[in-house]
Amino acid sequence: MKRSLVKSTLLAAAFSMAAVPALSADVIKIGFNIPMTGDIPKVGESSKLSAEMLKEDINGAGGLEVGGKKYMLEFIYEDNEAKAESAVTTALKLIEKDEVLAMIGPNSSKQAVPAGQVADDNETVMISPWSTNPDTTLDRPWVFRAAFLDPFQGPVAVDFAAKRFSAKTAAVLYDLSNDYSKGLAEIFKADFEGKFGEGSVKAFESHGTKDQDFSAQLTTIINAKPDFIFLPDNYNQVALIVKQANQLGWSGPIMGADAWGSSELMELCGDLCKGYYFSTHYAAKGAKGATKEFIDRYTAKYGEVPDDVAALTWDATRIVLKGIQQAGELTGKLSKDREAIRDGLSSITKFDGITGSMSFDEQGDPVKCAVVVKITDEGEFEFTESVCP
Repeated sequence: MKRSLVKSTLLAAAFSMAAVPALSADVIKIGFNIPMTGDIPKVGESSKLSAEMLKEDINGAGGLEVGGKKYMLEFIYEDNEAKAESAVTTALKLIEKDEVLAMIGPNSSKQAVPAGQVADDNETVMISPWSTNPDTTLDRPWVFRAAFLDPFQGPVAVDFAAKRFSAKTAAVLYDLSNDYSKGLAEIFKADFEGKFGEGSVKAFESHGTKDQDFSAQLTTIINAKPDFIFLPDNYNQVALIVKQANQLGWSGPIMGADAWGSSELMELCGDLCKGYYFSTHYAAKGAKGATKEFIDRYTAKYGEVPDDVAALTWDATRIVLKGIQQAGELTGKLSKDREAIRDGLSSITKFDGITGSMSFDEQGDPVKCAVVVKITDEGEFEFTESVCP
């Protein structure tokens, strides 16, 4: 295995007595472990588009300055197919074969939890933009994130539903095989019943990731007559579930979580999702300052409003770049530079991102606010309220 990732090379060759001009390059490689195919390809696309815009900014300005020296950025995008096992093999490829200095992603907790173990075992910095399951970073000093955690997000949903819907009972439908969905569902249930009494979650139903028919679970939920349904599922599943709930006669409120936040949700769900709420990381509609500037640039460049994954990827990548700069200098020795970057990330006490200002705790988790958004009649995600730790 090569010992250096950040390196200077001098290449020369002669062809028919003519020398090729010498080339030299100082490059920082960063890997992206993202789902470009599989169940949630929009998540991978959003991450890549956001990262490319940031890379163009930095390379266009001559590179990232570290210790008084400029380095060009090279981003390597690998598809984890939205599968846990693929996220593991992708992480190993990026770390061992591509010799990246750090890794962005995976995004979904289902992939981030096992990939985080790989990163930690191989002493390579990993930061997940979107994963909210505590296990992603727990007792893993090499793993960080840019998103808030489910133990914070779950009570946000409980309190909002009690206030907005006057809810005293609830039902939950979640993906049993998804760490994110299952973990958030359990946190929500515990918090709701802690506040409204045992049995106030009148139905607690699960499904598989590949399921297409949710009629049995939804029939149980509707017959239980809850005040609202909590649906902590990925956006592609949300669209199917909402349509089937409507067909079975459900007319009450449904509330979701941050995995609803893809711009593709409205393409899949249409009018049926309008008027619903979900907790998430930022609200595009009504944004100001640096957040609005990011949104406007992204929209002009790609023809669509950036979703929360795009915004979080921007923040996560900038956090890694700040960690690299905090390292002070790069030696060209891979293991030593990776350790310096980990220490640099650990030394960041505050970061002002486009998804909000954040500080970091001892687990590498950000302490930051969540927002609740409403899906408007125009299909936009409109800020409703902010909830801070």
